[in-house]
Amino acid sequence: MEQRTAYPRLVGDIGGTNARFAICESADAQPTHVAALKGEEFPTLQAAMRSYLDQLGLPQPRNCAIGIANPVDGDHLQMTNHTWGFSIEAVRQEFGFERFVVVNDFVALALALPALRPSELKPVGGGTPLPGATLGLVGAGTGLGVASLTFTRRGEAVAVGGEGGHVSLAPATAEEAAVIASLQRRFGHASAERAVSGPGLVNLYQALGEVRQQAAPLQEPAAVLSAAMGGADALAAAALDMFCAFLGSVAGNLALTVAARGGMYIGGGIVPRMGEAFARSPFRQRFEAKGRFQGYLSQIPCWVIDAQQSPALLGASRALDAA
Repeated sequence: MEQRTAYPRLVGDIGGTNARFAICESADAQPTHVAALKGEEFPTLQAAMRSYLDQLGLPQPRNCAIGIANPVDGDHLQMTNHTWGFSIEAVRQEFGFERFVVVNDFVALALALPALRPSELKPVGGGTPLPGATLGLVGAGTGLGVASLTFTRRGEAVAVGGEGGHVSLAPATAEEAAVIASLQRRFGHASAERAVSGPGLVNLYQALGEVRQQAAPLQEPAAVLSAAMGGADALAAAALDMFCAFLGSVAGNLALTVAARGGMYIGGGIVPRMGEAFARSPFRQRFEAKGRFQGYLSQIPCWVIDAQQSPALLGASRALDAA
């Protein structure tokens, strides 16, 4: 038990673009010394971790936990949306950690959901959470992550991860069907992540340009998002609306699958950048658009996670205790 509760701890939130590190000084305390490193600037996770620790200038913590944007199954990990690959045990030995716990990044984020403050949550639509019920989580960034958080009779939180970002995308309109057909021609399988992610927003923009026979010159997610939010680019705005609609469908599917009566949380780096515009998007209508279960979903609240620092850092620390 001493190993499970030893502080301080090194924690990390490793995505396809950024690697965030911090120190947890005590149980449930907000992480400190937070730093975000660009993953592309380091050849390995170990190099990024070493750079952070060297800059920190403090004694190395004995224990470490990270959430990573990847399935965690066995000792060896090779990231889906990044070049990093490593052996969990080899990293533990290299740094001399007593314990090194690695979980999916959305498992880490799910474990942090109960600690989020009201100021870090932006409601989208109505609904009332059912106390003690399962929480759902979906988020679009470099990829599309999903997870859920359930509670035992003793109130202990149990995070359940998955690869729901790779489920098949389903259309609700003729134009969406045409866009999905374009994605299928390009990728073979039109997964949710091919549309609902940073790269997915670009994919939608280009596919919609093909369907509407319009030029789609933008190549970067930030450029499409900026053009859409600026109001001067109708194609980019339509792509962003479709992005939000697909996200609503995916979130509604997850809410039904896990019975997320405690609420649905929207994470990732894209949606918070939309600000209040997201509440006006097709997201909520599509979240509820499930035929006979529209009434069921209308009672489930949705919140956008809009926190200054990654809650998954605290979740990683909680994963160290749960492992």
